[in-house]
Amino acid sequence: MIKVAMADDHMLVINGLQKIFSGEQDIVLTGTYTNGDLLLAGLQQQEPDVLLLDIQMPGKNGIELAGIINKKFPNIRIIALSNIEVLHQVKKMMKQGCSGYLLKDVDPPTLISAVHKVYEGQQVIHEKIRAELTGNLFGNDHAQVMTRREIEILQLIAEEYTNPQIAEMLHISPHTVENHRNHMLQKLGVKNTAGLIRKAMEQGLI
Repeated sequence: MIKVAMADDHMLVINGLQKIFSGEQDIVLTGTYTNGDLLLAGLQQQEPDVLLLDIQMPGKNGIELAGIINKKFPNIRIIALSNIEVLHQVKKMMKQGCSGYLLKDVDPPTLISAVHKVYEGQQVIHEKIRAELTGNLFGNDHAQVMTRREIEILQLIAEEYTNPQIAEMLHISPHTVENHRNHMLQKLGVKNTAGLIRKAMEQGLI
């Protein structure tokens, strides 16, 4: 039996999810929560196997909650269930230890299948988001394709490391770092570091 909990501040969503799972013989609902504080308190009482977690809720948001839950309750597998399809938000949730990310327009059979897959240790990403992620990283548009090294440098730039610091960390010359930076500016069509970071976040690269 798979124990499932859900956290969403809209009762309409919770009621809909309850109806979806009510007919499943191998899934039991252990709790529904409308904000982060109630969720964390409830998890202390009973841990589900899978948690369906909204991102936008009163108080602590889903990104913050996912990080807390992953540390305090490492056995809970989290599926983000949200209307937000901005790629850098998706990436933030996955970095916080989520096992899946689904949009709320997902059909019931796909949602039920995702719960089973995550319970079995697999990762699930909404088909639309997966396609966008693939398009951004490996698409035919050359301007969007970043090399592994460029993404590595991009992440360090976002963490406010200087060219000399990045060069030392990656064991390359500052000149090489500057060349990579210039190539990224050209690929993303921006003029400076601020624009580079903004564009990279929009496209889910960091």
